[in-house]
Amino acid sequence: MTTIEEPVAVDEEKLMSFVFAAVGEVGAALNSALVVMGDKLGWYRSLADEGPATPAELADRTGTDAHYTREWLNAQAAGAYVDYDAESGRYTLPPEHAVALADESSPAYLPGLFQIAHGTIRGTPAIIEAARIGGGHGWHEHNGDVHVGCERFFRPSYAAYLVDAWLPALDGVVDKLRSGARVADVGCGHGASTILMAQAFPASTFLGTDYHHESIETARDRAAAAGVGDRVRFEVRPATESAGTGYDLVTMFDCLHDMGDPQGAALTVRESLADDGTWMVVEPAAGDRVEENLNPVGRAYYGFSTLLCTPASLAQDVGTALGTQAGPARIEQITRKAGFTGFRLAAQTPFNNVLEVRP
Repeated sequence: MTTIEEPVAVDEEKLMSFVFAAVGEVGAALNSALVVMGDKLGWYRSLADEGPATPAELADRTGTDAHYTREWLNAQAAGAYVDYDAESGRYTLPPEHAVALADESSPAYLPGLFQIAHGTIRGTPAIIEAARIGGGHGWHEHNGDVHVGCERFFRPSYAAYLVDAWLPALDGVVDKLRSGARVADVGCGHGASTILMAQAFPASTFLGTDYHHESIETARDRAAAAGVGDRVRFEVRPATESAGTGYDLVTMFDCLHDMGDPQGAALTVRESLADDGTWMVVEPAAGDRVEENLNPVGRAYYGFSTLLCTPASLAQDVGTALGTQAGPARIEQITRKAGFTGFRLAAQTPFNNVLEVRP
């Protein structure tokens, strides 16, 4: 007997509510490019430093075209990034927004996050094809906005917290660094974390490693410019390849989940550490259950995981694909399987979990 199903009743009010919410999402997607535009053309900086402006005034200040500043400012006002005064025709960047959009020293600085998002979105066609076959797309295959934006997003947090909060949260590590320790920073990218530690602890020596050749070249240039080239060296090396033994501290900043073989990397760290050494793992903030991550930060990280981090892992040997929101419990399993016995959450920020792992 054929069953005729009754059509599902649609609540028109809920439908239109969703439609208008989705239109807002389209505006937000376009805004990732608009923030990058405002950052690169100096529009946020001008509004922060020189105060409110009309489109013509902003264009004149920054040497850009007033047609573009007009439309950009209106888009920013519609998104509540700037305030618009109809009487004067001027647009104001509120001081709180200026901290987030124009102050590169602030841990709340956001243009790097928008830049990596913009670069990631541009790579979507390749990810769609990879998803059809279960393939990967390597970090090195992405455009420069992904690489530069990544450092610009994470570096302000590292500068704010690494030396003053995260390292002191680890048992006995700061004393070792002050007296002279050997440190390996695995997956160092452009070397921001390595250089910050070297500047703070001149008695210690540092090795930064990454599989991405271009990032290592940038890191070497940055170390020379920072004046720490005498105690920092950078090498092209995968995380599963040993860089020696007897390290007092091994660090991984926002990279373990990107690795194809995090278990192999953990085994390599275990072999590299001194008996009383410490492995510091900094990972994106996440809970262990999906429902714990259904929030704005989790949404952004799941988006990056789909388009950037999971494809990067799948492009490598093993292809574990932990995902950006793996959570501490999953990472603890990896560390214990590698022979580590100590594991704890040492510190947290809105964007990161800092994990202390001990032999």
